[in-house]
Amino acid sequence: MDRELRDAAFVRAMPGVFVLIWSTGFVVARYGMPHAPPMSFLAWRYALSVAAFAVWIALARPSWPRDRAQWGHLAVTGVLMHAGYLGGVWAAVKAGIPAGTVALIVGLQPLLTALWVSYSGAEHRVLPRQWAGLLLGLAGLALVVGRKVGLGEVTPVNFALSLLALAAITAGTLYQKRFVAPCDVRTANTVQLLAAFAVTAPLALLETEPVVPHPELIGAMAWSVLALTLGGSSLLYLLIQRGAATRVTSLMYLVPPCTAVLAWWLFDEALGPVVLAGIALTAVGVALVVRQPLPPSSPTPKETLT
Repeated sequence: MDRELRDAAFVRAMPGVFVLIWSTGFVVARYGMPHAPPMSFLAWRYALSVAAFAVWIALARPSWPRDRAQWGHLAVTGVLMHAGYLGGVWAAVKAGIPAGTVALIVGLQPLLTALWVSYSGAEHRVLPRQWAGLLLGLAGLALVVGRKVGLGEVTPVNFALSLLALAAITAGTLYQKRFVAPCDVRTANTVQLLAAFAVTAPLALLETEPVVPHPELIGAMAWSVLALTLGGSSLLYLLIQRGAATRVTSLMYLVPPCTAVLAWWLFDEALGPVVLAGIALTAVGVALVVRQPLPPSSPTPKETLT
């Protein structure tokens, strides 16, 4: 009985732990960027992650996608959700945007995805509650970004890079829901990471800044590969197997406030009343949009980690 209680507690904790791990991705960027250019860091991250997945796959022997079309669809999502999304986030952080701010910007992804799916008629029509959520989310973002612009922390360049990351993760999510069939998360992520590496590596060769093997860089790389890729993928795999992946989606609006607290604690990023109010408005707005009933028979799509 004790073991059953422990297992039940572990299952209940998994979505929250996954969101916490996801939130650290923005903090890791702050640690790594002073010591390496963004594309070089990410190219190494993808290569090491593929190597780690290769070991895991060799031991577990999961199934691979069965047809070329699925390999192509996974490659497209890998370029969008890894190379585009992470590339935009890391380049934005390198350009000086605070970790909490970029997390808030890309944290609008569940909101935009839900609105697009509803507006396109694929699942449900756009409800008045969802439009209210969109306005609240944008108002919260305007509060935070407006203050950061006044402080000189948000510039046209790093804001544009953040929007690029938001567009990439949103497009990647929509493309994945439309074209990618359910498959093993380990082999699927390996295909996606290979595609992301193929796009990122040539860009890394164009960077002139050297990679300095500083302890902070090594720690950021180790966390990116082991915690964000292997650890997060393991949690996501268990969540999908247990049918709890939809809880992850509903919790994603907690990522920006979680990141903001971590950035305040680790980097002393400002967390005043205006920022807190903006984060709260955005969280409520996203919650209003994503909280909608799902059809009981709706299949759970495979999701991809950061």
